[in-house]
Amino acid sequence: MSSETTDDAGADAAESMAERSEGDTTLAYLLLGADRRLVTLGLLVGLFAALLLVAVAVPGAGAAVRAGDPVETLFQALVGATVTGVTLVLTLNQLVLSQELGAVGDQRERMEDAMAFRADVADHLVDPVAPAEPSAFLRAMVTATGDQADRLLDAVDAGRDDEAGRGVRDLAESVDTAARLASGSLSGATFGRFTVVGAALDFEYSRKLYRARQLREAHGDQLPDEARDALAELEELLRLFGPAREQFKTLYFRSELVDLSRLVLVASLPSLVVTVSVLAFFEPTTAPLATPVGIDAAALVVCTATALALLPFLILLSYVLRIATVAGRTLSIGPFILRETDREATTETDTG
Repeated sequence: MSSETTDDAGADAAESMAERSEGDTTLAYLLLGADRRLVTLGLLVGLFAALLLVAVAVPGAGAAVRAGDPVETLFQALVGATVTGVTLVLTLNQLVLSQELGAVGDQRERMEDAMAFRADVADHLVDPVAPAEPSAFLRAMVTATGDQADRLLDAVDAGRDDEAGRGVRDLAESVDTAARLASGSLSGATFGRFTVVGAALDFEYSRKLYRARQLREAHGDQLPDEARDALAELEELLRLFGPAREQFKTLYFRSELVDLSRLVLVASLPSLVVTVSVLAFFEPTTAPLATPVGIDAAALVVCTATALALLPFLILLSYVLRIATVAGRTLSIGPFILRETDREATTETDTG
């Protein structure tokens, strides 16, 4: 791939998923890039702070808690919700495990399909054997795609200023920029972390595949043979990237669901201990009227216990937010543009 310049660095930023969606980069980081444990901790602290704020702001909150009935009703509901949540997690585990079960014929067919796909990818790589580690496999693919974009750029006359020449150069430079960005993100990444899937999402192949097909159909006969062949091979590499991304996304989803199930099951035990302890041992009427921080002691206990009791739900929320965000941005495979911002960009390219 070509060397990076200052102008390219600015283009790299525009190739990221957050830039394409024109959304808040902080929100995008919280939804996708942030450690799920930190997100859960942030949600827990936010929930606790919100409950304390309500307890302080609402007149008579301490007296309402000391009445006894609201506390008992609340924590009985929380016990039921925790048990239901654990049941849901067990169902998710069964769903994930069911994908791994099957007759030997089915497993053999899956193996043959995987090997055939690896062979197709290896035909375009320098190394005749495609890497086995997912991040290295994707990095080899995007590196080969960037190198092919460089070959396409070299095959087109730099002084050619017609529509075909401009279109091919724009496509090659866009692919090269995106490939360098994705390759840098994948360097040192390991499967199981969002970095691998995030880099695959940043490499927006759909619009580039559409543009490559459009150029080949509209201007293929105007290009020299070398450029036409390079464009066709670039299109094939972009075509192969689609199923590769979907495969690793699927594996990542399964890994995330397994981690989610484990964490929710572990968090459900202290959650049940807290809720049952409040129901069995806590008597609001005997709690002190005030604490050193100026909050009614009964209200403080209820706020703390409620936040801890909802910990499994907060873990579920933090993981599902990322899974749903990734799923929402990868609904299709191939040159289909679903998001409004991508459709606008494609329309501008077509009319230009």
